[in-house]
Amino acid sequence: MPKDLLLEIGMEEVPARFVRAAMEQLKDKTEKWLQSSRLTYGDVQSYATPRRLAVLVSGLADKQEDVSEEVKGPARKIALDESGAWSKAALGFARSQGVDPEALFFKELAGVEYVYANKSSIGVETASLLPEALPALITSLTFPKNMRWGAYELRYVRPIRWLVALHGTEVVPFEITGVSAGKESRGHRFLGADPVIDEPAQYVERLREQHVIVDVEEREAAILSGIRSLAQEKSWEIAVQDDLLEEVLFLVETPTVLAGSFDPSFLDIPQEVLITSMREHQRYFPVLNKEGKLQPFFVTVRNGDAVSLDVVAKGNEKVLRARLSDAKFFYEEDKKLAIPDALAKLENIVYHEELGTVADKVRRVRTIADKLAERLLADDAVRSDVSRTADICKFDLVTQMVYEFPELQGIMGEDYARKAGERETVARAINEHYSPRNAGDRPPASLVGAIVGIADKIDTIAGCFSIGIIPTGSQDPYALRRQAAGIVATLLEHELELTLDELFDIALQAHAARGLKREAYDIVKDMQEFFALRVKNVLTEQSIRYDVIDAVLGAGSADVRRTVLRAQALQAETAEERKESFRPAAEAFNRLSNLAAKAESRRVDPALFADPAEGSLYEAWQQVHGRYLTASAEKRMDAALSSLASLSGPVAGFFEAVMVMAEDEAVRNNRLAVLALIADDVRAFADFSKLVG
Repeated sequence: MPKDLLLEIGMEEVPARFVRAAMEQLKDKTEKWLQSSRLTYGDVQSYATPRRLAVLVSGLADKQEDVSEEVKGPARKIALDESGAWSKAALGFARSQGVDPEALFFKELAGVEYVYANKSSIGVETASLLPEALPALITSLTFPKNMRWGAYELRYVRPIRWLVALHGTEVVPFEITGVSAGKESRGHRFLGADPVIDEPAQYVERLREQHVIVDVEEREAAILSGIRSLAQEKSWEIAVQDDLLEEVLFLVETPTVLAGSFDPSFLDIPQEVLITSMREHQRYFPVLNKEGKLQPFFVTVRNGDAVSLDVVAKGNEKVLRARLSDAKFFYEEDKKLAIPDALAKLENIVYHEELGTVADKVRRVRTIADKLAERLLADDAVRSDVSRTADICKFDLVTQMVYEFPELQGIMGEDYARKAGERETVARAINEHYSPRNAGDRPPASLVGAIVGIADKIDTIAGCFSIGIIPTGSQDPYALRRQAAGIVATLLEHELELTLDELFDIALQAHAARGLKREAYDIVKDMQEFFALRVKNVLTEQSIRYDVIDAVLGAGSADVRRTVLRAQALQAETAEERKESFRPAAEAFNRLSNLAAKAESRRVDPALFADPAEGSLYEAWQQVHGRYLTASAEKRMDAALSSLASLSGPVAGFFEAVMVMAEDEAVRNNRLAVLALIADDVRAFADFSKLVG
């Protein structure tokens, strides 16, 4: 009869940022073990709090499923030796399957005889598997950081303090680091007792009785409900950031929402500073009015019940007052620092041992930004603002506020620059040039911010690639993927007439003065492949089909905006309701592209046309070519594709009327030249051979 299985790993408080991934990992590993062990089950639920990870398997079978299957071995000619006896290969196959050689037999498959074995396995009782499987499951979990404790060799995220392992009503016997599995869990550290779990189905309720909500979704709902109730009661706008909510969720076992206040005089400090201080140091949610202006209140979540909330609130207010006083001191001191003095300090801060100081980076950013502004034909006002922004974009890195809160870089630069009398466009661009800061952030709003932002990011990428720092797998310590994605997003947002190849060239020129460790050709090649993946991600996010993505990327992705537009146009033409009408064009493009690869030149002599179909195709291309180039230049890629598709008729007529590979060499080369001219336009749009269906 099926039984439930409960496994709970009790530990000292685990860092909040590790908990969700560990919970999901435990569930995933449990499911994979059950499936690989041929154990049927109903459902797997995972639970987590700061002090525990748990998984509950419902309806777990009492024993493994029996298995009987035919396993294919080597072909007959390999399985038998010259005398007709079993060969070493056949004997080895029988041994690997655990059967006697006499039990082997032959079966035909696709006209070839192979040796087979019937492999049978009787299912083992689940109860006999668990004592070995559960400790292996626990110790297989991986974490970003581990520790050791006592004299134990096990490295784990935090010391294990208790274990609950129940199969039905029976304890699964095992021990890890001196802790034996049992039925006794732990309640809330201060409010609860240690509950005894008699059977797995009791787990959630027994813990709730001891002030522990183990269900993550239930705990999150309780936090959000408390925040909404408080907001409604006070007529507040409470800013709930997902990352802060996630952290708070795994800091508490019984959440109770409460509010506090702080001295309104602190509101003289930029609200980003106050919000950052509250969030980073205290895990408080800020309170805003309907216009988004910070109010002198905060909301926090207590790990406990609602008893004496006023006392708890006063304690939080006292701690926050000290934090905000520190922030106010840093702010006032920073305002005394002149921008030229701050820039001088950048000369002493190493950016990278092979790439110089931060001041060296700033000078490169200025060089790149100036060239970009020139290339984009920016007006004098924009060029002036770009130069000044690039010169001072990193000055706030030496301020006390940014030292304390690195995430305020740019934000403080904008505020301090404005107070120092810099132009508003420059001050705003100092902040904007870091954007987009994360996946959900917007690119810079201003052209000045966009140009300096691209310059800053491409300097970092080109510098790292030039010294061999290229992201691989999950390793990307300099966040180069995010910065490349930021460049792509900015190019698209502002529709900048700038290709990636031009950008790479400008960046490498700026780095050439220090000498490149790698060949420029190799650096550019690596950057092209790196950015192509970022463009591919953009197209994927727009729900472009994979084959359409492969087709347009096959024609290159240097012009990011046109690449996206080409993909959108091709997706529309190959949609289910239109693909049949477009199919002749795609087939014609593929056929002529294959033949055009044999062309030795693009020089066409109309006098060599031996059939009217040749002249018709050449004249059709001459008319289409101009329309195609115009439409492409104007970013009307749907019109460009339509122009190319109109050639499918003349192309079909051409192939029907003439043999391209004529015996006369001059005629043959002339026909290939016509096809090559058309193929050049086609290949510039997409590699149509990548399309499926």
